[in-house]
Amino acid sequence: MILRKFTLVWLLWGLTAAPAPAALSATDQSDISRAETYLNSVTTLSARFLQVAANGDTAEGTLSLSRPGHLRLDYDPPSPILIIANDDWLIYRDKQLDQTSYLDIGSSPAGLLIKPQLKLDGNGLTVTTVVHRPGVLEISVVKQKDPRQGTITLIFSDMPFQLRQWHVTDAQGQMTSVSLFDPHFDASFARGWFEVKAPNPFEPH
Repeated sequence: MILRKFTLVWLLWGLTAAPAPAALSATDQSDISRAETYLNSVTTLSARFLQVAANGDTAEGTLSLSRPGHLRLDYDPPSPILIIANDDWLIYRDKQLDQTSYLDIGSSPAGLLIKPQLKLDGNGLTVTTVVHRPGVLEISVVKQKDPRQGTITLIFSDMPFQLRQWHVTDAQGQMTSVSLFDPHFDASFARGWFEVKAPNPFEPH
């Protein structure tokens, strides 16, 4: 039950107050462009992930990404959770309970990662902060329409320049992080890999 709860935390934009956007320097703008160019260059990705909740609970699994439009998270046993994001839906599948939930992809940070043309500062999103640390770049993003919905922070390594981690905040300001390991950018996926074998209640039968 704890795993299911903190899995949903990072999947959904939180309800915590986000910081007001700071003035971005020319260097910040350059780094944002660099991150956008990198993210838009990724078409397929397979990687291991480690998910850590604010209370220290952890889960591991495999991430599959096929841009634009598709993301899959397979949690390792004993977790029964499978998560698939596509152009329209975030699909949360509990294989143990045989339950499937469909959420609007716009409510999830996953929607940011699978956009056809990803833009961190524009197209409905605003960069609030850019933080430079040795070998690391952090970019925090909120929704323009309602910054109070929460913040997602993307963390990149510098050499090589790659997305390594992201953070999402819950309503109490608690942070859940997802870290990526051993990425493969030439991944190929079987037909139907980004489909869920369960009825979609929003589609006509």
